[in-house]
Amino acid sequence: MALDEYRRKRSFTKTSEPRGRKVKSATGRVFVVQHHRASHEHHDFRLELDGVLKSWAVPKLVSTTPGVRRLAVQVEDHPLAYATFTGRIPEGQYGAGTVSIYDHGTWEPEEDPHDGLTSGKLAFRLTGRKLKGNWVLVRTARGRGQSEKPQWLLIKRKPGA
Repeated sequence: MALDEYRRKRSFTKTSEPRGRKVKSATGRVFVVQHHRASHEHHDFRLELDGVLKSWAVPKLVSTTPGVRRLAVQVEDHPLAYATFTGRIPEGQYGAGTVSIYDHGTWEPEEDPHDGLTSGKLAFRLTGRKLKGNWVLVRTARGRGQSEKPQWLLIKRKPGA
């Protein structure tokens, strides 16, 4: 199911991360970007869809400059409760390190988001405190194998694009 991999990777007796369940927010379109100071500092970019947070790790941090491409490695879905999670994941646990919220708000897909995830091009608008405007996630040819995580590019689009 949607959160099985998330739960399999964590020991909830040792981490304060939410166990969570599949549930929809009031808007149904929450986004959050978390700053994760783990073994490799990165941003976790998350979009609510179907009661979970679709999630990507962005190794070089999210760029707000139009046209700049950032690698975004798709990771397991997270529960909606993770959108407000901050704190320290203990050493020895998956994702050990400090998690803080960089930005949050709502997102609006330009077309059906399910089609976008399937086709490999998801265009959307973010309305957050820091991140505003049009963005696109584009799946690359890398990471399509059984053992590899899907790789995408997260791109801030120019106004009107």
